[in-house]
Order: sequence, then structure tokens, then C-alpha cells
Amino acid sequence: MTALEPNEIIKLWPDGPPTRIEGVGAEASYLAPVGVAAQATMLRNVSEPTLSVFRPQKPNGVGIVVCPGGGWRILAWEHEGTQVVEWLTARGYTAFLLKYRVRGTPAAQADYEADMAKGMARLDLTRTAKNAFRSIGEIAGMVDGGPGDVLKEARAVAADDARRAVAIVRERAKQYDIDPAKVGMIGFSAGAFLVTDVAMEPKGAPQLAFVAPIYGGETTGKPVPADAPPMFTCIAQDDFLLYRVVEGLYSDWTDAGKSAELHIYRRGQHGFGMVKQGLPSDRWIEQFHEWLVDLGYK
Repeated sequence: MTALEPNEIIKLWPDGPPTRIEGVGAEASYLAPVGVAAQATMLRNVSEPTLSVFRPQKPNGVGIVVCPGGGWRILAWEHEGTQVVEWLTARGYTAFLLKYRVRGTPAAQADYEADMAKGMARLDLTRTAKNAFRSIGEIAGMVDGGPGDVLKEARAVAADDARRAVAIVRERAKQYDIDPAKVGMIGFSAGAFLVTDVAMEPKGAPQLAFVAPIYGGETTGKPVPADAPPMFTCIAQDDFLLYRVVEGLYSDWTDAGKSAELHIYRRGQHGFGMVKQGLPSDRWIEQFHEWLVDLGYK
């Protein structure tokens, strides 16, 4: 993990969250055994949501809430979290790493990995091209072996945590040397759905300045808000789970006349985050930064 330490860790709900996910055991960390991000640090059984504050040496007045992914079961804490924070703060952005609540998983690591393998084995990865998945609900239904109601609950809880995190950042904007009107979010996979959910339904709060749902996000068929923020997104074409879902998100945003930028890489797979694979997708964060600069957030 990065050697960068947070300046502060804030409990989102000091008196306890307004909602809860049942069956979540003791929080645990582990190293991903396989995949694009093998050996990266992951967290699971998160029930105490927090916001870690990382302040740059020379703040540029822009705050970014960073939301790791993990299918609402885990948090990809390193390559979609702390490494992103380190990159952003080196360029003057004040970063807030969100540890949001996730679904419960078996206490023993071996049992958890067996449970995940069983779920992934149910996925039909032959669904590509015109038959590719078009919503996260289709995927969740296969992995969970049911209608996906448990995922819906976890997704709603995560969005509640994210809205609370944004509210805290704005309330303390002066303390952190940022402009409350220049607060945006970036999220990965499940975290991408989370930031899109917040942009779609800010629930009475001011709209975000910008959003960057990375390899994930959807509107679920709802109208894109009139005040929807500019969006940056990217995906790899060999991400057979979500590349059509992300294309749909981009189309929904632009069909509504809203500003959006989409990068589709030929290769990269799902969950590349800050992992260097020697591919053009490695440059996604530089392209995100160039987009922020073009918007005036520099």
C-alpha cells in the first residue's frame, strides 16, 4: 500500500448509520489472490463507514471523493483507493477516500473465496457483442443466483454513505482549503455505480461539480437530471461484464445533452485501476486529469 497517511479519518455516522446491512462480521483485509490486481490490498465486511482525508502540500481548491469498487462485497482499497489518492494529491487535489458499507461475507478467508468462486462460475461469459450484459442487475442475478434484491439494498446503503461523505466535505470545505462548489467524485466498478447514483439522485443537496465513474455506472432507465454534472468514463472492450453498460451510460448522458467523455480501450479487462499492464489503458488517469484541467479544475 501507499506510504501516504491520511491527515484525518472521519466517522460518517458518529451515532450510527440510519440504515444497516445485516450479517456483516468483523472487518478484514487480505491480498487479492488472482486477477488484474493480484496481491493488491482488499477490505471486506465493512460496517463502520469512514472518510479518510488526504491533503496536498499545495491545494488547488478542488476536492475529490474517491470510491473503490468491489461488487458491494469488498473494497479494492489499494489500486482503486490509496494509489488513486496519492496520484491526485501530488497534483494539488484534496482527496477523500470513502470506506462505504458492503455486504457480509464468510468470516474465514477460504470460505469467502469458495463462495466467490461459486458465484463467478454462474456467470455466462459467452455473452459478448450484441448479447453482452446491459445492466448490473443481469450480472447480479447470475452471481447471487436470485433476483438481486440483496445487491439493491447494499447499493442503496453505499449511496447513502456517499451522500453523507459529500455533505461532510462541503461542510468542512474552508477547513480543507477547497471550494464547496468544486467537489466531485471518482469511483471504480461498484464505486462507479455509486457516484452515478449520487449524481442521478443528490436528494436535495447541490449537484456534484463532476463525476468520473470508471468501468461502471448506469441510469437504470431514469431521466438524467437537468443539472447533471460533466462526466468522464472509461472501459476496456475486453471487460465482458460492463463495457456495454458503460456505453449505455455514456449514451444516456449525451442523449440528455449533458457533457461526457468516454474512452474505450481495446484491452485492459475489468478492474485495472492503477495497475500498470503495459497497455494504453494505463494512461486513463492522465486522461482524467487532462479532462479536469479542460473543465478548469486544476
